[in-house]
This record gives sequence, C-alpha cells and structure tokens, in this order.
Amino acid sequence: MHGVRTKMTTPIQSTTQSLQFILLLSVLFLMAGCGENHTSQSGKYSLTLPLGLDSTAQYIPADNPMTAAKIELGRKLFFDARLSLDGTVSCATCHNPSLGFSDGRARAMGIYGQEFKRSAPTLINRLFSKDQFWDGRVKSLEEQAPQPIQNELEMRNTPENVERTLKASGEYQEDFQQVFGTDVSMDGIAKAIAAFERTLVSGNSPYDKFKAGETTALTESARRGLTLFESDRVNCVKCHTGFNFTDEKFHNNGTGQDQPQPDLGRFEQTKNDSDRGVFKTPTLRDMSRTAPYMHDGSLRTLMDVINFYNKGGIPNQHLSKHMRPLNLTEEQRTDLVAFLRALSGTNTLDF
Repeated sequence: MHGVRTKMTTPIQSTTQSLQFILLLSVLFLMAGCGENHTSQSGKYSLTLPLGLDSTAQYIPADNPMTAAKIELGRKLFFDARLSLDGTVSCATCHNPSLGFSDGRARAMGIYGQEFKRSAPTLINRLFSKDQFWDGRVKSLEEQAPQPIQNELEMRNTPENVERTLKASGEYQEDFQQVFGTDVSMDGIAKAIAAFERTLVSGNSPYDKFKAGETTALTESARRGLTLFESDRVNCVKCHTGFNFTDEKFHNNGTGQDQPQPDLGRFEQTKNDSDRGVFKTPTLRDMSRTAPYMHDGSLRTLMDVINFYNKGGIPNQHLSKHMRPLNLTEEQRTDLVAFLRALSGTNTLDF
C-alpha cells in the first residue's frame, strides 16, 4: 500500500472524503454478480465470490480469520488519514476505489508531496495472493499494511504515535475490544486492514460471463483478442494465467531497464543476480480502471501495453526468455485491447 496526497489536504476534508467512500463501499458487494456475504452465529465471515473467481484459492491466515466486525474496523482504518503523521494521507489516498484501488499516477506520492520510484499497485483480488509489493518483499497483507504507515515517503508515522492518536480519538477503543479483546494496537490495525482488503474482489466481467456460456458477453473483437491472448504465438497466459490472470511470480520484461539507474526490483530483496529488473506479475482484472501501467507507470494506455509487448519489451541482460517481438497487426493489437477491457468486473463500483 502506498499513501498518496491527493485532495485530502486537511483532516476535515479527509474525513469528508472518507465518509463518501464508506457510503459508496457499503453497496460494493450488492452489485451484479457479487452475491451476498454471510456471518455465522460464531462471527466468522463467509465471502461469496463473484462469477469467475476460485473460492478454493483464497489465502486467509489462520491467525487472522475474517469476521464482519473486523472487516468493518479495517474499512474505517483504511479511509482514516490519521494513520499518517500529519493527518493528510490514508490508505485510500493511494488506493482509490474509483481507480480500481490504485491512484491514477505514474508514481505514487506520499506525505508532503514526496514521490516514490514505483506506482501504486491495485488491491483488487489480493485475497488470492501471499507475496505483496512489486518486489514481493513481504509474505502477507498483514505484513504489508504497517509498512506504508512507517515509511518516510508514505505516511511517516510510528506505531506508538498511531496507537496514541487513535486511542485519544475515543472512536476505536470499543471496536478493538470487540474484535481483538485489546486496546488499539498496531498488530490489530494491520490485521483489520488486511481483512478488509481481502474483500476487495472483482469478477463477473464480460469475460467471466462468456466463459459461463453467455456467448454475446464478448464482442467479436474481444473474442478474437481472447484467442490471441491464449495462443502459442502471443502466449500471454505464460505469466498472466489462471482465473486471476497472474502467476504470482516475478519476471523481467525490460520495463525501465534502459534508464541510467534502473530500478533493480526483486534483486534489492534477494541479492540474486537473476532477479535484477524482476517484478511481480500483476493481475489483469480491472485493468481498464488502473492506468497507468507497469511498476514505474511508464505506459499510459492499454494500447501502450500491447505495443510494448509487441516489440518484445526492452532488451537487457536478464530479460525473460518469454519476451520476443510478436509482429502483430493493428487489428490484432486492437483485439487484444478489447479483450483486456472485458476483464473489468461489474461488481466493483465505477464511481
């Protein structure tokens, strides 16, 4: 998660915007295809997934089970700018629901207008993911959530100050006692935010409806794009595989590797030479909402993405063996864009 300063320039404005998001999100899973969610008498939460998603692939740690109260607490925290040092940046600043839970910027921006070297990744369908961040430096959403709060470029806060601020507000004490049986704590904050983020799912797209037998759900162009996408020639499915269109692995497609000081990606974590310029494969779901693209936000449109792969990426010593020029015609590139647009789900509010 990356905090980005947007229009939330004062605590009052931040609170107002948060309330607006909260009201909108309250109907998020009542949209087409999402079904109903249920809470059992024991308090455990059962998320009914939209069409196209695999319920057997969910990752929910045993020490952080989903409950309705915990998810509600996480939602409140997600939109609360008081997690940042100066009260201007919340998780939603960088992960805006109207932008597919990304921020629409090439590079994320945090407290005091500080810019990062990477873009803010979408939070869509993180229910199915363990490794987080572009470089996979943490193994769960619970590990991920505290990092932006403490990062100097993002929220620049400390666990002690966050706990003190939220306790002083008087709004969270009862919630934390109900959910965790403790006072406000950084551990509880991380677990609640992670639980909420696991409910941010997208499916029931035109592609999903087509696969379920609704033959008119895809346009002719999108159907041709699907054929290309899965073909041996284009072979997008080598990395963008499965129902979530990601192998959850790390690859070098050359993005940014022609710069004087390129971002080394996963190498910065592993120090393995083969990981130079390697970044995590993002989901392709809701791509039409999450521009610009790549870890550095260097590609503005879906056609830019297709053109990038059509030329075989950017050559470098560690370029993936799967990267090669595709020599696609203009019509074929247009068809691939049409297919990618058909991966946006109707259950995620476009507001």
